[in-house]
Amino acid sequence: MLGTGILKGMVETAKNFAGSYVSDERLTTVQYPEERQKLAENTRQFPFLVFDGNDPLAGMRCVACQICEKECPPQCIYIEKSKDKKPDHLGKPQFYPARFDIDISVCMSCQICVEVCPFEAIKMDTEFELSTGDRFGGLLFNRDQLAKSNAHYNKIHPTEAAEIDAKRADEKIKAEAKAKADAEAKAKAAEAAKAAANTPKPAPAPQPPAKPAPPSAA
Repeated sequence: MLGTGILKGMVETAKNFAGSYVSDERLTTVQYPEERQKLAENTRQFPFLVFDGNDPLAGMRCVACQICEKECPPQCIYIEKSKDKKPDHLGKPQFYPARFDIDISVCMSCQICVEVCPFEAIKMDTEFELSTGDRFGGLLFNRDQLAKSNAHYNKIHPTEAAEIDAKRADEKIKAEAKAKADAEAKAKAAEAAKAAANTPKPAPAPQPPAKPAPPSAA
């Protein structure tokens, strides 16, 4: 019947309207911005860069591998690799982004950059109030604007962040154990070489006297 869908929608609206006087569960809207609905944990808006500790540059997880830049469908990520290196959370020297820009006006929030990142360095934020009067420069976020702490990541995506933190902690423990084992092996090898160098060499055994040559036939 023509218009059945419209009638069903109006009936549902009427139910919520009448029910809102007796039940808060029927209130389908809030008085924004004074009131705000709690966002679901898997909410995603635009990417941000995760850093550990208090120093955004020293703790930045990104190593400027540029995989996200290459895989980004709208090509809105721009990365320049540093000339020097800094140690990562495992103590391994890594490059870092001298420049990392994301054009939010182009970003389609597809999350592909997050999925392809092998270092858990880029994640999706839940911030959506990004309106600005500057259509171009105001929506081009640089490295400093994109950098947010791991504490922020744990706040907006606690389950996912806890899993990643546990994985990274396990990797660090394994790396430290390997480094300790390698150091002990080197120390033992050095001690063995030192002991071998200090051990006196045995005197050569006396050689038996040479036998006289048989007389030659006349």
